[in-house]
Amino acid sequence: QVALVESGGGLVQAGGSLRLSCAASGRTFSNRAMGWFRQAPGREREFVAAISWRGVNTYYADSVKGRSTISRDNAKNTVFLQMNSLKPEDTAVYYCAAAIYVGVTIAPNDYDSWGQGTQVTVSS
Repeated sequence: QVALVESGGGLVQAGGSLRLSCAASGRTFSNRAMGWFRQAPGREREFVAAISWRGVNTYYADSVKGRSTISRDNAKNTVFLQMNSLKPEDTAVYYCAAAIYVGVTIAPNDYDSWGQGTQVTVSS
């Protein structure tokens, strides 16, 4: 498994931007696809974005497509989620996760390492 720590969450007005970071420890980080998920109060955890092990392939949920960009720096064991044009419905706890595969996947069961989450709150 990989130890993951998210940062970068906070309170932002609608239309604003945030950049989430996820720092990973462990030798296998660069051999894993990475993903971001989120969970709003009273709702199930949902997929947001994923990136393959080399960063060549990415995939986004329809809800964030065109407004978010996932990227990674394998030299620094870090994955990022840049979120623009934020909406109140983006409010949630955002989790970083490491997949058991090298390719992108949206299924939570394909991820075996999770961070503690970072709160994103978007005010209207």
